[in-house]
Formats: sequence, C-alpha cells, structure tokens
Amino acid sequence: MDAALKKIWLRDLAEDLDMVNCSLQEYLRDDDDVMAETGRFLLEAGGKRIRPSFVVLSGKLFTYSFAKVLPLAMAIELMHMASLVHDDVVDRSLTRRGRPSIPARWGDTVAINMGSYLFAKVMDLILDMGDPALWTIFSKMCVQMTLGEIQQIRAAYDVNQSFKNYYYRISRKTALLVGVSCQTGAMVSGASEGETLRMRRFGHSLGIAFQIVDDILDLTADPRKLGKPCGGDLRQGIMTLPMIYALETLPEMQRRRFAEIFCMREKDEALVAEAIWLVKSSGGIERAQKLVDRYTARAQQCLSVFPNTRHRKNLQELAQFVGKRNY
Repeated sequence: MDAALKKIWLRDLAEDLDMVNCSLQEYLRDDDDVMAETGRFLLEAGGKRIRPSFVVLSGKLFTYSFAKVLPLAMAIELMHMASLVHDDVVDRSLTRRGRPSIPARWGDTVAINMGSYLFAKVMDLILDMGDPALWTIFSKMCVQMTLGEIQQIRAAYDVNQSFKNYYYRISRKTALLVGVSCQTGAMVSGASEGETLRMRRFGHSLGIAFQIVDDILDLTADPRKLGKPCGGDLRQGIMTLPMIYALETLPEMQRRRFAEIFCMREKDEALVAEAIWLVKSSGGIERAQKLVDRYTARAQQCLSVFPNTRHRKNLQELAQFVGKRNY
C-alpha cells in the first residue's frame, strides 16, 4: 500500500472500511452456491476500496454517522464490482488484480449474471434506505454508466476519436461513480445542497484524473503491480488519452504506423510493444499526466471552502494519491 494511503487508512479509515468489508461478505452470502462462491472470490481479490473510502471521508467532512454511510459505501463498491465483471466479459479479460477474472474462471454466462446480480443488490440497498433522492441518483447513474460502456463498444478500433469523445466516455464510465460516492456520502451526513454539489464536482474531477492515470499505467506500469498485462487497451481497440495525444504529435509515417497497429483486431506482443513505444516517444504520456495534474488541482480547489480539518486533509491526500499512484 502507498505510504500516503496507508497513513489515511490507519488514521481514519481502517475501522470503517473493515466494517464495510465484513458487511459486504455477509450481504453476498447466498443460498445459490455459484453466486456465493463468485461473491467471495470478488471480495477476496481485494482492491484499493477507493470509492467507499470517498463515501466515508466525504461523510466525515460533515455530521458523520457510520450507520447512514455504510449502505452507501457497500452500494458504491458493489456497483464498481458489477461494472468490472461486465467489463471483463466485454473485453475478454483473463486476469483481474493478478487473479483469474470471473469469466475466465466461471465462463461468460455466470459472469454476466453475476454482474446483473450485483447491480440488483445495489438497488436493494438503496431502496432500503428509503430516500427517493438517492434512488434517483443511483438509477440515473446506472443508465449513464451503461451509455458510456455502449459508446466504448461502438468506438472500438476507431482511430478517429477526439478528446471530446474520450471525455464523454470516461465521464460516464468512471468519473460519475466517484462523483456520486462523494455526493451521497455528504448528502446523508447533513451537507447542504450547495455543499453536496461541490462534493460531487470534487469527485467528478478526481474521477477524470483517476481514469487518465489508469490509461497511462496501462502503457507504463509493471504488470506485476498492475495485476494484468500492459497494453490491454491497445489489444481491445480502446482509444485512450495518451494515444489521442500521440496521434496529434507523431510524424506522419509514425502516425500511420500507430493507426495501422491500433486498428488490427489481432496483435502479437511485438506489435503491442511497438505501439506503446510510439506513444511514449510522442510525449503523449507526459502530456496526459499534465492534464491529470490539472484535474487534481481542480478537485483540490473544490475542497478549499470547507473548514481545514483533518478530514479535509485526508480527502486532499487521497486526491494526491489518485493523481500520482503507480498501480
């Protein structure tokens, strides 16, 4: 665990997130052996639990009640898990966090149904909270996340994508969930409407930064730390920001070569390595990181109006981790 993240964890998150994990384990117990086994497998795979951390820390910025925040933290993590399971089916991913993916181990049929089951469990949690506003937020989020996924599928292997296309996709697929994590954590903790919207903007900006970092790491990270092979986006024909920037700056011959490789449905390791080298040589990685820094700064600015408590500092440090992480 990153040192900054570990400090926040030990200081203000460990007990609450342990309870979230225990509650998730209990909540995913099921009489159906397959559902129960796949649920345990997903939880045992771990993960950084970034999204429930934002729910908890956003709540602590106001009048905190763990009982009110717990079902939200569970729902957000289940929503994230469900989207990953469905992504692994669509992307034909064999690994996730260094372990076999659900479709690799149980097959696509089980994986699709497991993802749908998790989405349904999310809605049960939110419905039980008895707040129509939360139900509206989560149902609209499900629609938007699905639209983002459809856009990504439709744009696969299309080299002619703009920053606008990319931003639209990651806003819906990634940033929306982080934004809602912060918004709803604040919402159930007594924040005003203006404060709640500011927390949503904080989370959305940070979610954009998070996804751009993910896209950079897919081209640069140690696969052992990443938990999956590098170059996955290239293999799947997913255009990311470093690639968009590379196509804007590479010389004509190299630009054509990158486009040729990107559009291939089947790529061997040598082709993937060549395409990664072209992106790195273009300066696309550095340019993408500068945008990460801008969105992280924008997120930090959203917090500046709140009292300078340790809870605000925790959120600021977690934001710094998101922008600088290497796994």
